[in-house]
Amino acid sequence: MIPFISRADLAEQNSWIKYLSAAMPNEVVVPFADLTAEQKRQCDIAIVANPDPKHLLELSSLKWVHSVWAGVERMINELSSPPFSIVRLVDSNLAQTMSEAVLAWTLFLHRDMPTYAKQQLNKSWVQQPMMRAQDRRIGVLGLGELGRVSAQRLVANGFSVAGWSRQSKEIKGIECFHGKEGLAVLLKQTDILICLLPLTAATKGLLGQENLSLLPIGASLINFARGLIIDDEALQSKLSTGAISHAVLDVFEQEPLPESHPYWRHNSVTVLPHISAPTHPVSASEIVARNIKQYRLTGNIPPAVDPLRGY
Repeated sequence: MIPFISRADLAEQNSWIKYLSAAMPNEVVVPFADLTAEQKRQCDIAIVANPDPKHLLELSSLKWVHSVWAGVERMINELSSPPFSIVRLVDSNLAQTMSEAVLAWTLFLHRDMPTYAKQQLNKSWVQQPMMRAQDRRIGVLGLGELGRVSAQRLVANGFSVAGWSRQSKEIKGIECFHGKEGLAVLLKQTDILICLLPLTAATKGLLGQENLSLLPIGASLINFARGLIIDDEALQSKLSTGAISHAVLDVFEQEPLPESHPYWRHNSVTVLPHISAPTHPVSASEIVARNIKQYRLTGNIPPAVDPLRGY
């Protein structure tokens, strides 16, 4: 028996259990609330989506949990030295979905859509100068699976792309930087900055006043990572002066974004409701099912998150 543990509403939990049960007919997936005390003592696996850490710690035999989401930083932050492994979702479909969103919103900025939207409001018929894709310098922060696939898709569409990661990486067709010095070099040469970093102690507030100031005047920003990576006050300051021309934001410190937040009314900000790369329950359930089947056969836990790095 495998519990599904989540703080989502019952309808969403039941939907996940339906998809997971269809993908692994030889397993019994149940809501955590349905477990008896004896069943809690026997569970060695749990499937989770933003779980309550207290529920996880009630499972005394738990060896590992499998998240149905790619992001697990909240779970890591809420659990101090968990006695079990945390496996996040690694879905190639998710990388393709993210790369689609990255390309779409890069084109939105590249072809001056924010400017034309403002012109329409003013009934202004002005053709802006067009820059060729190969002359538009794109910087991608984060070269994990999502960042790598997104950067490669941008290259395939003719853009000049550089990327940055914590550790040194090599990706064909992409100029790769790493470390603090490499970040400064990348920022200084970037017209459109795309953030796809995981949220860790090292990346929280990374895009603050100092680093945002390194971008060329008039650069723009896309954040499809986590809201806390950006210092909101610093970004709003840069937007107010035009140092940053536009920001496409899909993630925020508080979600849903409060109605009183100035981003809603800022004419240089596009607010999206965390939709850049939603998890698809069918493909996610199939991946979870394969990993659990392999564990049942071999006893091997899939590659787990490093709690110190946060990913």
